[in-house]
Amino acid sequence: MNELETSADPAPASAPADTSLPLRRRSLLAYAVSAPVMTVAAGFGVNLAASSDAMALPLPLTPPDTVDYYDVGDSLVQTALPTMPLVKVAVGTDGRVSLDLPRLESGQGIATACGMMIAEELDVPLSMVDVTAADARPELVFNQISGGSAAVRCFDAALPLIAAGARARLLAAAAQQWGISTVGLTVVAGVVIAPDGRTATYGSLTVAAAALPLPTGVVPKSASQYKVIGVRSGRLDARDIVTGKKKFTLDQDVPNAKPTMLRMPSQIRGTVVSVNNLNTVSGMPGVIAVVVIPSGGTIVPNPPGVAVMAETFGQAYAAAAALDITWGNGPLAGQSDASIQATLKSAILPFALPPLGSVTVEGEFQFAAATHCPLEVECAIADVRSDRAEIWAGLQTPIITKQAIAIDLGLPADKVTVHVVPSGGSFGRRLFWDPVQVAAQVSKITGRACKLMYHRTDDTRQTRLRPPQYHKVRATVLLGQVISYEQRVAAVRLDARHGYGEITTAAGGSLPPLVQQTVGNLGYEEFFFKTMVSSPYNFGVSTKVLTPVAINMNTVSYRSVHIQPARSVEEIIVDEIARKLGKDPLAFRLEYLRVERARAVLKAVAAAGNWGRAMPAGCAQGIAVHMESRSFTASLVEIDATDPTNAKVTRAVIAIDVGKPINPSGIEAQLQGGLAESIALVLNAGLTIKAGLPIESSYANYRFTKMKDYPKNVQIIIMPNKGDAIGGLGEVGLSANSGAIANAYARATGIKPRKFPLNAQPAYTPVAPGQIAVPVFLS
Repeated sequence: MNELETSADPAPASAPADTSLPLRRRSLLAYAVSAPVMTVAAGFGVNLAASSDAMALPLPLTPPDTVDYYDVGDSLVQTALPTMPLVKVAVGTDGRVSLDLPRLESGQGIATACGMMIAEELDVPLSMVDVTAADARPELVFNQISGGSAAVRCFDAALPLIAAGARARLLAAAAQQWGISTVGLTVVAGVVIAPDGRTATYGSLTVAAAALPLPTGVVPKSASQYKVIGVRSGRLDARDIVTGKKKFTLDQDVPNAKPTMLRMPSQIRGTVVSVNNLNTVSGMPGVIAVVVIPSGGTIVPNPPGVAVMAETFGQAYAAAAALDITWGNGPLAGQSDASIQATLKSAILPFALPPLGSVTVEGEFQFAAATHCPLEVECAIADVRSDRAEIWAGLQTPIITKQAIAIDLGLPADKVTVHVVPSGGSFGRRLFWDPVQVAAQVSKITGRACKLMYHRTDDTRQTRLRPPQYHKVRATVLLGQVISYEQRVAAVRLDARHGYGEITTAAGGSLPPLVQQTVGNLGYEEFFFKTMVSSPYNFGVSTKVLTPVAINMNTVSYRSVHIQPARSVEEIIVDEIARKLGKDPLAFRLEYLRVERARAVLKAVAAAGNWGRAMPAGCAQGIAVHMESRSFTASLVEIDATDPTNAKVTRAVIAIDVGKPINPSGIEAQLQGGLAESIALVLNAGLTIKAGLPIESSYANYRFTKMKDYPKNVQIIIMPNKGDAIGGLGEVGLSANSGAIANAYARATGIKPRKFPLNAQPAYTPVAPGQIAVPVFLS
């Protein structure tokens, strides 16, 4: 049986039969859902929302969720597999093992997880594995996009086999050298040991092994043989990070690369009309050039702005701040949060009439735009010559970056080298190559290598955003049973023109050209929604419909872009249904959950968090559960909302089932980060759009979670490996936390959460549009 078949709890044998109605209750529910108008003719002049004494199974989710059978991670695994044999795993003559990883490491720990897979199969310590970032490799085709919480899923499908094949060839080389069979050979820490005690290091065997064919019948280890996988490990780059040795984009030592700062318009995607003091700024100390970024751009337009190149970043900063620029309107001229939300609301189709006699639980929800705001602002280095170009940047899609920049520069693609540099945070924002476009144009125009850094003001306001969203939900209850769940989502169009990270799928997402919401982009967005947003509940006839609205805004797949809002809303409504039916939120969820693994994580947090314990006035617990990317998570949080305008999470218990855990320490780190982001998005952080521009400009007013906002008491439970396939992780940690925080807030305050973020935003004086904040030493 599959999980859907096993997750439905059978009705207790002792439950009395309901003989008061001529139809069985389950049949009646199905009848009412399929023909609500006919319930009048059926003669049921009673309140059918009232519960009978009979116990009935929840109505199965109808139609089944797409993700039960296929999710976006499956598509990424399948498109990556054909070129996985091209991924470079090598054993050096020094015995060290190297992996040239075709994914962006941005703090999520995939380099360490992949290193652990290799260490496991090759029987070497993790300390002997080096994982580097691969340059853009077009021959990998779809196998160099970092996204969809699928990196570890992709490599788990191939990397153990690649490493096991390497081990088999090394053993074969040892056996050939000694004139014996491979039977009985063992490996300890990269040393092959013969039954008679002879030894040979991997380093001494690697040249001979490279000349041997891959033996047949190579099989990776089973879970019972694991010594590395599933065991806590520190990150491969942890020491380098804390000692400052790790090199990010702006740390790259590119000869003669000149510091460059960018000023961006007074509106999103505004234009440059004129630079009014060009000669004055050009004559400032150290200034090399002032460049208006030209229009154009392949797949996506070049970001607009004025760049200043100088001998030092301090000089570039001072000159950029001194620019007097006349800005032109962008596509959001005159738009505000209110007008955007009104447009989204008007795009949502109304619900049909519910069955007579039923009751409904309804809600309408607003989510502000959000910015990634990682510590590392947008940056890139470009060295463009007449016959070639070289790029350094943190990139989730380096292949299309290479191909698009080559077109922009009029160069053959093989004359453009793109180096992928580990980044200080990403989760979606680097699916596009915006700063590379700017740096490449500046380098081409000036004839000098450009080391570009955005100012924090523009990084907050002008980089790609999670689109604002408006949700409308209705759950229908009949005979004490949820018979339908309907969710309408209107969101500013998500830019998905990166495709699967290379030119053909990116071009497909950009057709027809010159259309703001292309047919191709719409197809990608709807596909991502259908293959990522799911429901763990048996709520009968269930629909989640996305309506992308063609408002021209610089959007991107911010971490859990559709999933976190959609599932948070569902978890809020679940609490409200339980309240309507007079049921405990935990018991109600356990009754309606359709997947046993979801029940297991929910029970785990309820037990560890002592669900239902007495709380002081103004404080409460909240609970939620989530399934995504073949993983399951649940969260129980406690909140102090004695001041409802400044609620704080004081405790969190989070459980996760990822199928096969690779690195428990990495999983915990991801969930800690997911909790921090959930606290921000639910309680504190959102962009306020006025006159076509977000007014937030730094961490001082874009209130991403700080240490003072984070609970001191956090417990993370990693469910044991029971043989399920490996699941995703990067985005999985948001939705249950977000739902639990919102539910705790509602229980503590009696206020239904409807507009996010929930806490009041402190007053401040914004940086003027089109300006950048100037520190005291420059003022």
